[in-house]
Amino acid sequence: MKRRFPKPRDLAPLMQFKKPELNAKKRRLASALTIYDLRDIAQRRTPKAAFDYTEGAAEAEISLARARQAFEDIQFNPAILRDVSVVDLSSEVLGAPVAMPFGIAPTGFTRMMQTEGEIAGASAAGAAGIPFSLSTMGTTAIEDVKAANPTGRNWFQLYMWKDRDRSMALVDRAAKAGFDTLLVTVDVPVAGARLRDKRNGFSIPPQLTPGTVLNALPRPEWWINFLTTEPLAFASLDRWSGTVGELLDSMFDPTVTFDDLAWIKEQWPGKLVVKGVQSVADARTLASMGVDGITLSNHGGRQLDRAPIPFHLLPEVVREVGKDTEVHLDTGIMSGADIVAAIALGAKFTLIGRAYLYGLMAGGREGVDRTIGILGDQIARTMRLLGVKSLAELEPGHVTQLERLVPRAR
Repeated sequence: MKRRFPKPRDLAPLMQFKKPELNAKKRRLASALTIYDLRDIAQRRTPKAAFDYTEGAAEAEISLARARQAFEDIQFNPAILRDVSVVDLSSEVLGAPVAMPFGIAPTGFTRMMQTEGEIAGASAAGAAGIPFSLSTMGTTAIEDVKAANPTGRNWFQLYMWKDRDRSMALVDRAAKAGFDTLLVTVDVPVAGARLRDKRNGFSIPPQLTPGTVLNALPRPEWWINFLTTEPLAFASLDRWSGTVGELLDSMFDPTVTFDDLAWIKEQWPGKLVVKGVQSVADARTLASMGVDGITLSNHGGRQLDRAPIPFHLLPEVVREVGKDTEVHLDTGIMSGADIVAAIALGAKFTLIGRAYLYGLMAGGREGVDRTIGILGDQIARTMRLLGVKSLAELEPGHVTQLERLVPRAR
């Protein structure tokens, strides 16, 4: 083979150096290509107690592991030779448009994770054209969330407390602030046993121990932000000095029934979605009550360990109630492919919780933008590879749920 010395003009197109990014936040967020990458960044930047509150689940954390495994145990069935030069991720959910088939789930204690908290989530959601959900246990006032997302869709998540008047005062505030949807969470008669929080002594405010201080030393930015911004407070209750579990048990009402739900429905002027549905029978009952939507969810694995897997329930629930009631899904979603699979099997919409918080902890508002961007890109790419150009073209035939956990015959 004849050889020669390379000429500079031949090498120049092959050896272009990447322009350095001097902004550290932009550099680390740009390096995140998946939600798991954002999770790794978040873990490096957040003290253990706060990170574990997001990351952890109940007891042995089996429910969460199974929910994620269920999404991994699918086979996509693509069609070929379709024009997918343009794909449309938008749809109509609860009577109004959304730009993508997911929204931000309600999360509690959010400013403990990162001081921008719900303001970052609401403003990012508004910019992306997706709904933002504020939790009863949120750390930003209802009115402030509306100010951060003035023209977007805001949803309010309600836990029914033992103090009914206090609960409904929040509902009234949300209605007056223009929130369009009420998410009534029904899977928390008592708090789940979140063992990471107990072992970390996670409380509000944080209880400093030698281990807490040692863990915080390599994370000074989190502490600087925490100590130099508004003190952590809850939008819906007074200051609390006990553990998170004690707070939840003091608030949640184990006597709530379908009759209470019907009463709430009468009070609320907007759309009503029941979150935490885990059986076909309960879905059927709720549909007969005329709720606008149900969310199949086991609370991210944070309540009953070994609870049903929402993604596995999805096809049967859709067959039972999908024509009359919107079926939404959360728990275990960590990629746009997970969302596409859920939509293909009949979910009208999905919610992300941990994925959003990983972005928040990794980089505040910009980190939430990065989460939304990653998921949006993954959804669009998966749809193209499946040969569909709109969400309406997704159908059960595009997904095969592979069996790993099969009930034993009795």
